Amino acid sequence: MSNEIVVVPHTHWDREWYEPFQRFRLRLVALLDEVLDTMEREPGYHFTLDGQLACVDDYLEVRPENRDRIAALVESGRLAVGPWQILLDEFLCSGENIVRNLELGMSRADKLGGAMPVGYLPDMFGHTAQMPQILRKAGLLHACVYRGVPSSVVTDAFAWVAPDGTALRTQYLPAGGYGNGAYMFADAEGLEGRAAAFTATMREWHGPEGPLLAMYGTDHSAPVRGLPEMVATIGARMDTLTGYIAAHSAEVDGLPRVEGELRSHARANILPGVISIRPHVKQAMGRAERMVERYAEPLSTLWGGAWPGRFLDMAWWRLVDASGHDSVTGCGVDDTAQQVAARIAEAEHLGQAVRDMVTARLASEVPSGGVLVVNPTPATRSGVVVVDVAGTDPLVDASGRPVPVQPLEHAATLLLDEEMDPATALTFVHGTELYGQHITGWSVEDGTLTFTVARETTVTMDMEELRARLDGVTRVRIVAEPRRTVAALVEAPPLGHTSLRPAPHDQAYGGARDGEHHEACWRGSDAAPQPVRVEADVLDNGLLRVAIAADGTLTLVSRDGTTVTGAGRVVDGGDVGDTYNYAPPADDLVVSEPESVETELICSGPLVAAVEVRRTYLWPASGDGVEGAPELPAASRSARLEETVVSTRVELRAGEPFVRLHVEFDNRSDDHRVRLHVPLPAEASESYAEGQFSVVRRGTVAEAGCGETPLPTFPASSWVAAGGVAALLEHVTEYELTGGELALTLLRSVGYLSRNRNALRPEPAGPQLPTPAAQSRGRRSVSLALMPYAQSWQEVVPHAEAFRHDLLVTPGQADPSLPLPAPATGLSVTGDGVVMTSLRDRDGWSELRVVALTPDATEAVIAGDLAEARHADLRGRPGASLSVTDGGLRLPLGPWEIATIQFRKL
Repeated sequence: MSNEIVVVPHTHWDREWYEPFQRFRLRLVALLDEVLDTMEREPGYHFTLDGQLACVDDYLEVRPENRDRIAALVESGRLAVGPWQILLDEFLCSGENIVRNLELGMSRADKLGGAMPVGYLPDMFGHTAQMPQILRKAGLLHACVYRGVPSSVVTDAFAWVAPDGTALRTQYLPAGGYGNGAYMFADAEGLEGRAAAFTATMREWHGPEGPLLAMYGTDHSAPVRGLPEMVATIGARMDTLTGYIAAHSAEVDGLPRVEGELRSHARANILPGVISIRPHVKQAMGRAERMVERYAEPLSTLWGGAWPGRFLDMAWWRLVDASGHDSVTGCGVDDTAQQVAARIAEAEHLGQAVRDMVTARLASEVPSGGVLVVNPTPATRSGVVVVDVAGTDPLVDASGRPVPVQPLEHAATLLLDEEMDPATALTFVHGTELYGQHITGWSVEDGTLTFTVARETTVTMDMEELRARLDGVTRVRIVAEPRRTVAALVEAPPLGHTSLRPAPHDQAYGGARDGEHHEACWRGSDAAPQPVRVEADVLDNGLLRVAIAADGTLTLVSRDGTTVTGAGRVVDGGDVGDTYNYAPPADDLVVSEPESVETELICSGPLVAAVEVRRTYLWPASGDGVEGAPELPAASRSARLEETVVSTRVELRAGEPFVRLHVEFDNRSDDHRVRLHVPLPAEASESYAEGQFSVVRRGTVAEAGCGETPLPTFPASSWVAAGGVAALLEHVTEYELTGGELALTLLRSVGYLSRNRNALRPEPAGPQLPTPAAQSRGRRSVSLALMPYAQSWQEVVPHAEAFRHDLLVTPGQADPSLPLPAPATGLSVTGDGVVMTSLRDRDGWSELRVVALTPDATEAVIAGDLAEARHADLRGRPGASLSVTDGGLRLPLGPWEIATIQFRKL
């Protein structure tokens, strides 16, 4: 049996799960203390530290004096660390988050002696399609996986092929996953027999020749004493995973090929219910990632001053930390979920601070009273923004051309009118500030002191003069300048900015006033889309017609005639599963019909039309559990009902071929799942969903085989399309094609981390611990959009980009007498299917990452006063130079290719 078995001692370390992070860290420190002592005492000992640098960082924060001990073991090749910063959930974070995770882990590992050159993915709940390309472009030639592998794989190595064709040799961990050898060394007695049984089992996977991989370790396990002697007893050898994998060629010829994502239930549970549990955490992650990736970093790169690298680094640390496969997933205890949510919020706040710093810098050139509009997308953009402006004058752009507008509301002008001692009123004044605005003037007449206030002022207060006039004053009034909120249709340059300001009617419209100026503005704008019009319960913008039915559902008819009937049906059913797996009660009650429906017109165009649809439902209050045994799943739903009002704002904007929906309700029920159903215009047996640098085609059946019932529910990151209708999404959302409809999960509400008895998963997925906060009680809201399409999902891509990345509006801060600055372009990135995923500063270069979301070869056209450019890999290491012509370049892209370039501007 000599050297037939290669034993890889390791631990699988969940940073936070059924205990919060700091409680687990206490155990981590004790474990690594023991590992270091053991390895230094026994020179033959090797250890693999779970493929994530977070273990090292968390340890060294407590034991900083042991850094050199760890580095020495890493440099010797006996301790394998990295390449990840943290073992993530690949479907619940963005593709860019995956890249930054790998980048952080590898750079940190390099400082300790080098990262393990294996894309180690031991416990993720399935794997994204583009992972082979991501790993290869980071310099890694091997992967190692456990969950999600299909039944077609009958060997312990296969070629995993990304959509772009990148094929990576992938080590599969059969017969027990990352703990397939753990039982072998339970004790010395019977060791040789267990080794022989292990060899027989693994030979069925590996073949008759070559060493067999025995992963000796489990969750949070420490090395067993006397392991080197036991390894020697069976004639095996000890190594790291690096050592075992390095003995194999990276060639994939002759290996079974598996293409795309790995989400099969055939070999192991993939626990798909984590996609939809604790939806507020998924929403927060989506917001924070967009804030950092698509606002803070790109705007700082193009329009900021000194690069705020430290702030952005802190944001990314938090986002990467939150992406852990027991973190953003929501399958931990409530304390863990609370800590993850706080971490994500901090990342968003850091991104907001950087974004606002840049926009304030740009707004310092825009006169007060005007507004700055920033476009976060790399193509010329026409869109509706909501602005707050003074007075009743129309808006014009920097050229003086009128901008289409629609009044939405007027702010109150009388802020105070009361009998009051004037001395008390003066205590409200701080400098020129009063009631959150600034004093522009004051007067005393007939015993009344009147302040006039505005958002900005150049007036200097003479308090002594005011006090001298207060005799006889018994009443105080505060009057604000007239202000209004309007919707404006603005065209903004790529990753650039423009600005607006009020102008007198005679300047903007040649004398047209009041109601006339709207039509004059539409006529004066060459590129203005058709206005939105409302008739009865029908909204129409020329691109899409939306009719609201008596039951509150929608009929959508696109300009080409594609029709969706009955969209937006809300369906509530029982869920007595857990945070890992949905499970309906045996006697389920499904509620889909409202008790009553009300509609209210909010605004009627011409830029924005909106109707509020309020549907009242009676939902069961909870599962009808077994008295005295709450841990047992209920067999039915309770007879007690909760009246729940689901409010849906149906909004149609000029120029948009999709209808925006904002769904909100107060969740007062437990143990249930709420889904939004959208009937398909045409029969469909497959869906297309965007996620992590790719678009994945999925059918309506999931492969079974490992106990867990394979539900065909899947994740979609920014959109999902099937049968002629697409849902545009703000965050990762679970969906299913069922009964000719697209069902989107709005909420899944359960009370246990894992149930020992789950009807759709016989084996527990973790400890049976109560998670009352996972019932997600309270106000829930989801924003999305529905878009009919005629030909291909490829029509959806640019509209999903616009939906997810709103134009930014910031008040001007410069002298009001100054003119508006001219519009300015930052960087243009265009091309069929080309999507920008990142733009940042990198060691004095601007680094741009794009992906070709298309099955066909395409070309990215990049323009913006470029002086020089070069290729780079996913770690930012520079490659070959690129040809720049007239300040731009053309970058050929293969289907589904991820490309990174670095450039300097003129």
